[in-house]
Amino acid sequence: MSWFPQAALNAGVRKREVFGWAMYDFANSGYTTVVLTAVFNAYFVGVVAQGASWATLAWTLCIAVSSAITMLTVPALGAHADQRGAKKRVLAWTTAGCVLATLALAACGRGDVALAAVAVIVSNTFYSYGEALNAAFLPELARREAIGRVSGWGWSFGYFGGMLSLGLSLAYVLWAQGQGQEAAQFVPVTMLITAGVYAAASVATFVLLKERAQPQPQPAGPAGQAGVGQALARLARTGHQAAHYRDFAWLLACSTAYQAGIAVVVALAAVYAEQALGFQQTDTMALVFAVNIASAAGAFLFGYWQDRSGHKRTLGATLVGWLVMTLLAYAATGPGLFWVAAVLAGLCMGSSQSAGRALAGALAPADRLAEFFGLWTFATRLAAILGPLTYGLVTWLTAGNHRLAILSTAVFFVAGLLLLRPIDVARGVGAAGGSSAD
Repeated sequence: MSWFPQAALNAGVRKREVFGWAMYDFANSGYTTVVLTAVFNAYFVGVVAQGASWATLAWTLCIAVSSAITMLTVPALGAHADQRGAKKRVLAWTTAGCVLATLALAACGRGDVALAAVAVIVSNTFYSYGEALNAAFLPELARREAIGRVSGWGWSFGYFGGMLSLGLSLAYVLWAQGQGQEAAQFVPVTMLITAGVYAAASVATFVLLKERAQPQPQPAGPAGQAGVGQALARLARTGHQAAHYRDFAWLLACSTAYQAGIAVVVALAAVYAEQALGFQQTDTMALVFAVNIASAAGAFLFGYWQDRSGHKRTLGATLVGWLVMTLLAYAATGPGLFWVAAVLAGLCMGSSQSAGRALAGALAPADRLAEFFGLWTFATRLAAILGPLTYGLVTWLTAGNHRLAILSTAVFFVAGLLLLRPIDVARGVGAAGGSSAD
């Protein structure tokens, strides 16, 4: 049986178009891998903020501010893209915004806290917009019964993009260190590499991916005024219909909980490795490289399991894995056990992220995909505030106890499991206008 069957795709969708869609995951993964996970976060704490006692909290506040901006704006942005049939056009603008702000990170050196904070906030906000808009194409490409595996194709392929950016950055860092350079000299170059890969790889998306959505009729009169006001009115109608989409609402609550824990790993894994376990920057980059390999395998394989075993069961299994990972990371006092925890985190990260996106696609109405994925992104950005900010506050209140901070992350995964239970996938798919088994 083919691993990439044409039968998994909707009528009229060609495999090259799915490749173009997956290339966006490939393109933007370098941003999360290099900027948020492996390099710039630790550089911000140790070099830009010069290791100040407030440095970790300051980094988490930057993530929180960008997430708050996204929360307040992305649902209306999604509604606007649906109304105009303009997901692809808006995606192009958000991509340019993230690439340019990532280039600005290359100008940040020792003491440039304000510049770094603004560049991180802007780049992460535009990254989040792009993630939501690209995800909204998924239900247009994949049949509902195959949405798990197609999501897994994109998410797993995306990790190879992260590995490309990280691998090029690691090669440069090793060369620069051999030349006697310090972090303030070589880290800015890794930002240029990341922005370059993002811009170049995303070209395939805009060449191959089709905009299938059509502009929707605009109501006449004051209530039908164009622009943001109309998008907000549409969003308000969705809020009034929350009871009809209650399983999607439960998914948003569940996603907020478990994504808060994932956000800690994404934003603070390198900080934890260096501050709690004494990892050097090259060690951390090698660790994250291995995590990406595990994440790619998890996203790809769990996508097939998800279509066979059900969205809910698959997501629940990954959350149990996250709990085990948290306990292993807390228990680690040296690199050995932490490497085991990191690889397990990779498997869980790829699978849970892909499973959540596929489940959101299954529960979203076909004519409001960008709007509903905007709401899903609202939940993930709220999580990106709660998780890292909790971690930062725990380290601040405990005089830098990173091990206790990582242990506190387990609470988010427990909450995610509890909030997953009320979701009835078949009922939710029916409300969205489709049909599927749990």
